[in-house]
Amino acid sequence: MTEHSSRYGSTVSAPASGSTRWDVRRLNPPSPLWGSNGVAFGPDGRLYAAQFLAGQISAVDPATGDVETIVPMDGPVQSPDDLAFGADGSMYITDLVPGRVWRRSPQGEYRLVSDEVQVPNGITCIGDRLFVNEMRMNGRLLELFPDSGAAPKVLTEGLALGNAMQLGPDGHLYYPHMVTGQVWRIPPDGGAPEVVAEDVHEPVAVRFDRGGVLMVLSRGRSGIVTRIDLHGTGSRSLVTSGLVGLDNAAFDTENRMFVSSFATGGITELHPDGRTREIVPRGLDGPFGVTVDLGGTVYAADHYRVAGPESQPADGTDEVTTHVLRPFAHGIAADNGLLHLTSQYGEVTTYDPERGTTRVRAAGLRRPTGITVRPDGGLAVAETDGGRVLALDEGGEGGLAGHDTVTVLAEGLDRPVDVAFDAAGLCYVSDERRGAVLRIEAGRAETVVAGLAAPQGLAVLGDEVFVVETGSRKLRAVSLSTGAHRIEAEDLPVGLPPGTGPRADPALFTHGMPGVPRQFAGLAAAPDGSLLLSANGEGTVLRLSPREGATVQRAGAPGGEETP
Repeated sequence: MTEHSSRYGSTVSAPASGSTRWDVRRLNPPSPLWGSNGVAFGPDGRLYAAQFLAGQISAVDPATGDVETIVPMDGPVQSPDDLAFGADGSMYITDLVPGRVWRRSPQGEYRLVSDEVQVPNGITCIGDRLFVNEMRMNGRLLELFPDSGAAPKVLTEGLALGNAMQLGPDGHLYYPHMVTGQVWRIPPDGGAPEVVAEDVHEPVAVRFDRGGVLMVLSRGRSGIVTRIDLHGTGSRSLVTSGLVGLDNAAFDTENRMFVSSFATGGITELHPDGRTREIVPRGLDGPFGVTVDLGGTVYAADHYRVAGPESQPADGTDEVTTHVLRPFAHGIAADNGLLHLTSQYGEVTTYDPERGTTRVRAAGLRRPTGITVRPDGGLAVAETDGGRVLALDEGGEGGLAGHDTVTVLAEGLDRPVDVAFDAAGLCYVSDERRGAVLRIEAGRAETVVAGLAAPQGLAVLGDEVFVVETGSRKLRAVSLSTGAHRIEAEDLPVGLPPGTGPRADPALFTHGMPGVPRQFAGLAAAPDGSLLLSANGEGTVLRLSPREGATVQRAGAPGGEETP
């Protein structure tokens, strides 16, 4: 069996089926990183990459692409977004969601530098001095004092979402305003900030190459880098890399540029002419929910985007295609050419891929996660933190500001995560905290099966409901008529990597900004009788296909219809 490099372990074999009914294969290779955010070269010559969604930092050998975890996800750092190295080799880390800045000594010891920064993101060192900015509206740029413990010094306020910053050759600190498309600078000892570049395409990071040329990275789909010769001719040029969702960059001693991507992960060398060389493969940050349309196209909700794990770009460089950058996509359901999406930050939306338009169906919900299309064409959503299952219907009395009418199908649940319907129109929901699959009838929740280990993704095929148990890493099938159940696949790469200790969940919101979403291993039934599973531990989508001669019922088919 083929082995792949994986963030779930040094090598992870493809999962095995626990029954004679299924063949299991990956639709895309595992991803070595859980997304890639801030990057910086360390004293050892390796490139260190922060992974915000995972809460860990890895070191990458730029020559071999080998990845080693340095700051583990069960350590004190919850959501690292950027990092920098001090003169003594210490690593400084912005821990975005709890609002902390850490110092990790060369010996691996952690010390809290400050908890007085709100949504800390961009960070840089100038010798022994440390500077941090805030990724929020009216954010601040501050100097911190790791050795003395003195109160932070505010250099300026009014940042429109700050991010990656750096000292320029003129001795000023340069930083982006992501919302306004500007680059600003300020003396590190304080003074009046000034705009140095406007109309920059979606700036997310500013970096200077070894020659002093300013590089401004774009967070958009085209992977644009704007080159500005501020201290020379003043000329401006664009490099379009095609790297989706650039996040940060670092230059080595030979002036080679290495970039990260919040949307696709990986580490890539970017040449001045736009050519790229993959150092660490790109892939899926999650995935979270998964769905398939009637034509067989698979869509994965991947927090920052909707991606297609089976699509193959013409150049063959990436086995995952970005359909649309879509913050923040978690649950997903395809129907009649539309994609219905949940965001754990409270919204339910419908996206029309053909027109490129989005309509908000509901807002202000408490962590909606799983979503499905009801037999009558409406939507059903598992409102995880609200303990409810909701029905959404277009128009009708009670719809506000163009939003759907929202009806409660069931409430008083513990932690509902996913929702599905059988051919008879009955609703099923997985309750992660209760460890059960429930059937909703007349507003009441009746237990179908209990004693499950953190059940999440849910799908119905004929007379069986399938559920992903993230606690035991198994896929279980339950007969809806008899209640009999069996294991269909095991050792699934879902949830946190084996051996990971207890870790605190970062907050879902922080100072009015989105925080860190909870993991969600989605499941979907395809029209051909196969199952699609979000293997969020390794960053793949798995397809479980019926083996030749196996009896498997089709999606939406009554109990008597089977696929040989």
